[in-house]
Amino acid sequence: MSVPSDLPSQGGPDADGGQQPVRADWIIHQGWEHYTAEEHGVWKTLFQRQTRLLPSRACDAFVQGMADLPIGPDQIPDFRRLSDKLMQRTGWQVVAVPGLVPDEVFFEHLANRRFPAGHFIRKAHELDYLEEPDVFHDIFGHIPMLMHPVIADYIQAYGKGGLRAHQMGTLDKLARVYWYTVEFGLVQQRDGLRIYGAGIASSATESVFALDDASPNRVGFNLDRVMRTRYRIDDFQETYFVISSLDALLELAHIDFAPVYERMQGRSEVEPGTLLTTDTVISRGTGRYHAEKRKHGG
Repeated sequence: MSVPSDLPSQGGPDADGGQQPVRADWIIHQGWEHYTAEEHGVWKTLFQRQTRLLPSRACDAFVQGMADLPIGPDQIPDFRRLSDKLMQRTGWQVVAVPGLVPDEVFFEHLANRRFPAGHFIRKAHELDYLEEPDVFHDIFGHIPMLMHPVIADYIQAYGKGGLRAHQMGTLDKLARVYWYTVEFGLVQQRDGLRIYGAGIASSATESVFALDDASPNRVGFNLDRVMRTRYRIDDFQETYFVISSLDALLELAHIDFAPVYERMQGRSEVEPGTLLTTDTVISRGTGRYHAEKRKHGG
C-alpha cells in the first residue's frame, strides 16, 4: 500500500522551534525526490559497509528479507516501493515521520502494521553514531526482518502491548523487551549465533562487537530477566540476550503481559553487565570494554 497522497511535506514550527507535524499521526511525505547526491552517497557508504559484514553475521531471515526487497546501494529506498512489497508479503507498510515520535503514536502505528521510519539521513561525519534513528537505521536495520511472518506478527503485538503498557504505567518494562529483541537481539542458528536486532544490523562496529568481542555477556532470553534489566543507549550493550529461534518470539507475540507486570513489582533492577545465578550463560563476558571506558570516565 502506498503512502496517502494528502500528506504534508513538513511540519510547522512548535513552541520550541522544532518541527511539529500537521497530522496527529505524525506521518509526512518521504520527499524522496528531494534527497541530494550527497545524501544518496551516505546511504551507499553505509549500505556497502554493512553488506560486506553481514552475510556471515546476520540471521538467515535478515539476509533473505534484504534480497527480496527493492533495496540496494545506489540510492535511499522509496518507501512506496518498499510498502508495496511488504504488503504483499506480511501486510506491513513503511510511513515517513520527521524523527522520533511520541510513544502512543509509535505504538498505534505498529499495532496497525505501519512502521514509522525517519526520512532524514545522517551526515557524512556521523557514520558510526547517531542519537536519533535515521532512514538507514530504520530501513536497512528493521525492514528486512518485517518480511518474516513471525517478526511481522511480533512487532504488531508489541505495538498493541505498548498501548496497554502506556496506560498502565509499565512502559519502561516493555521497552526493555523491544530493546533486547527488535533492536539488539541475537538468535541461535545451526551455524552459530546470528544478528536479528536492527540496532546491531545497522552498525558496523556493533555487528562485530556483539558476536566476536570477548567483553559482553551473551545470555539465553528470559522474559522476566529482560524486563528487569537496564540497557545502554550511549554505547555497545554489556549483555545480549539470545533467543533459540525466531519462532520463539511467537509466544511473546501472544502473551498477556499483565501478570508479568505484577510479578515485576518490587523486584530489583539488574544493571546491564550483571550476570545472575539463574542465567543461562552462553558466553560469560570479560567486561573489559566497559571497564576501560569507566576507568577513563566514559
